[in-house]
Amino acid sequence: MIRRSFLRHTQVLKHIPRSSHSRTNLVTPCSYKQILYPSLPSRILPRRYYSAAPETASTTASSSDPPASETTEQADPIKKELEAKNREIIDLKVRLARDRYLRSVADFRNLQDRTSRDVKSARDFAITKFASDLIESVDNLDRALTTVPSSKLAPQNSDPDSPPQDNEYNKDLTNLYDGLKMTETILMGTLKKHGLERFDPSEGEGQMFNPNRHEATFQTKVEGKENGQVFMTQQKGFILNGRVIRAAKVGVVKNS
Repeated sequence: MIRRSFLRHTQVLKHIPRSSHSRTNLVTPCSYKQILYPSLPSRILPRRYYSAAPETASTTASSSDPPASETTEQADPIKKELEAKNREIIDLKVRLARDRYLRSVADFRNLQDRTSRDVKSARDFAITKFASDLIESVDNLDRALTTVPSSKLAPQNSDPDSPPQDNEYNKDLTNLYDGLKMTETILMGTLKKHGLERFDPSEGEGQMFNPNRHEATFQTKVEGKENGQVFMTQQKGFILNGRVIRAAKVGVVKNS
């Protein structure tokens, strides 16, 4: 096959007219591959270009560049400033996190205190309604004791010749009074264990009027008493664990 191609190209070359131009072309050296394969492009050799400027130009250009030490010195302040900013950001984040932590702890402690107060209040005043209903029974027992005069509790006369009926009657009344008094004492002691206490503002020298604990029903002049002093109690008051559930109804002195 190669021979055929060679012969065919040889015949083509024979028919080409000979001239100075063609001879010049024929004299031009060519490779064996170009003869056999004319369609293939000839190899293009790379070209090299050289600068016509003197070598001093490159030296001048290199000398114009700043030295590495100056570049490092310029970069150092920027790096230090960046590190300082990063430290500030980290410190700020730490402070914010610590502040959030302290606030969370404070809120939790406030919640604990508020919850404990609510639990204690619910436990202390759980019997408020029961105590309010029981007050009326205590008042009735107190009225029963106050209706018996002290003169009836002692024997009317110590004469042995007096009729025995009067002495027996007074003895029974005294026994009844003592039983009611013991019942009241035990009842008030039991109520006090649960925080319910009764108070009488007129006991002793008399207390000064307190609108948080007393309810004034009337005012009058009383010699030897100060203005605003309680001299009489119409109805005793009750306190449950420091909270007034019923104010005492009293009479107040007003001399002027």
